Amino acid sequence: MSSLKRRRFLALVALAIPLVVHVAPAAAATAKPKIKVSGGLTQPAFSYADAIREHVRVQAPVDSDGDGKKDLVRVDIIRPKESGSGLKVPVIMHQSPYFGEPGVGFEVEKKKYGADGNLTKFPMFYDNYFVPRGYAFVSVDMIGTRLSDGCPTSGGPSDVLGGKAVVDWLNGRAVAYDAKGAPVKASWTTGRTGMIGHSYEGALAMAVAGTGVRGLETIVPIAGPSSWYDMWRANGTLTDIKDGQAWMAARIDEDPDEKCAAVRRRMSEGSDDATGNDNAYWRELDYRTGPVSKARNVRASVFSVMGMQDRNVMADQFSTWWTQLPRDVQRKAWVTQYGHLDPFWARREVWVETLHQWFDHELMGVSNDITRRPRVDVQLGPDRWITQADWPAPAARTTTLRPQQDGSLGRKPSTGTGSYLDTAQTEIAMADNPDTADPHRLAFLTPPLKKAMRLSGTPSVSLRVTLDEPTANLGVALVDYGTDARIDYRERSATSAEGLKFIGGETCAGQSTDDDDGCYLKAGDNLATSDFHVVTRGILDAQNHESLSRQAPLTPGKAYQVTWKMLPLDYEFKAGHRLGLILTGTNDDLNLDESSNVEPGTGAKVTVDLAGTSISLPLVTGTTSK
Repeated sequence: MSSLKRRRFLALVALAIPLVVHVAPAAAATAKPKIKVSGGLTQPAFSYADAIREHVRVQAPVDSDGDGKKDLVRVDIIRPKESGSGLKVPVIMHQSPYFGEPGVGFEVEKKKYGADGNLTKFPMFYDNYFVPRGYAFVSVDMIGTRLSDGCPTSGGPSDVLGGKAVVDWLNGRAVAYDAKGAPVKASWTTGRTGMIGHSYEGALAMAVAGTGVRGLETIVPIAGPSSWYDMWRANGTLTDIKDGQAWMAARIDEDPDEKCAAVRRRMSEGSDDATGNDNAYWRELDYRTGPVSKARNVRASVFSVMGMQDRNVMADQFSTWWTQLPRDVQRKAWVTQYGHLDPFWARREVWVETLHQWFDHELMGVSNDITRRPRVDVQLGPDRWITQADWPAPAARTTTLRPQQDGSLGRKPSTGTGSYLDTAQTEIAMADNPDTADPHRLAFLTPPLKKAMRLSGTPSVSLRVTLDEPTANLGVALVDYGTDARIDYRERSATSAEGLKFIGGETCAGQSTDDDDGCYLKAGDNLATSDFHVVTRGILDAQNHESLSRQAPLTPGKAYQVTWKMLPLDYEFKAGHRLGLILTGTNDDLNLDESSNVEPGTGAKVTVDLAGTSISLPLVTGTTSK
């Protein structure tokens, strides 16, 4: 592998954006302006090399940089040549803040421009694959990035309304200007638009859909946050990096610092790292029930993807938003055991085929069986996928387990107490050697399971605790104890990350030109044999958690009952394995880095009343489809 390819892969750790799949070479294009459908799929009947390439600037309804002018959003377009002579085509839209710095995808692709100012290289494979099949593809520079006006706001209203303006323009409701500054209409499109994107891009797709904009027919959000507060916080506990919102905006903003300094200052103040509290600033960045975007306003169909071991955008970002969508919204989901990545990497042929069928059905109106299949694909382990009618598994029922004073975990009522000190520990340290006493955690295990046990949904934990200080960080982990080969989502190296590793070679998708070949490195599962695996976790700041915050500061020596949800999971414990519950303090894997000056744990002694402590698990009692 070349050093350039290795350097490109390093960007996966920060961005984790997808590889693409190999498909058969496109058939020769036909001059007849008609979309070809065969076997329930559109066929590559148009020339990618001869496609129309152009750009416009759409006027957004915001002035994010305060210069007295409405922001103009740069939109790069590629569409079949035949759309210039009467063929109306739908649109696949990719709105991203990453087209400038740091680049898109794990190969850090950037836009490449020709002498006429139009793109010769569109990052990602969507243009290569879908334009020959009769789609237009539009690549949108998010406000404040690349060639768009304004200042980025890390998921704020202007980011969202800029994308909405593009959908409005494609449907004749907004103004755009061509390269000469003349008004231009999107007369070549049906207006039917689908948005797709990973991480920040996935958040933009969810947010634009939550405005209820007409013409956005479907979205494919991949590992996108639905609440930026919940992404940077965890039940009142600050996670990741300090001042994350302003840091992110500065990272993707190519303009001089002084232009957007005031915007970033307002973001820092609104984030309120000092307390970790929710407030009006964060509510504007909530796409579930916020003032700009609401899940209940979504009209578009949804095809969502989430990794249960994503440590960047955690799985509750998917699960909470998913349950708040209107019941009549057509939806589909993939739930994986990977980290922060796109399924192009791991299940390529199936993913591209499924995405192709989805867009054909939702944007082209092609009759195929995509909506008659089971709604959800779930990965239970390496090379093991099942399908089911919804997520969580409809057959899941709540089972409550209680920690016992002898260190076991079972159904019977419990008595006694246990205690630990709130110090920062990694998940590996807190879960290792569960039968050994450790002053920084309590460990409780079931007997070896007589048969496999699958959990699907969101566990919750309830603790009755007494502190010797006014607050403490409380942590809980659910662990699978048993030697097995598992997907290693923790490893970070030049050749592996987020559960995958290089397996050699490249594959290409769609048609190519000299500047844009649509070819990417191949990857496969990165497996490691281990004695245990942390399946899910949950943390909270006792003082800031909603159930206790009204009583803050807490009274040392007084018992408090605190109940909260852990991160969702879909996981199968094999027969012979043991299920472990770990009670601990600060989870160092989720804690702020050392430069943030946050103490590594409070040092408080936490005494747990076992009679008032339990974990409720969503246990699947029925069968699942293979």
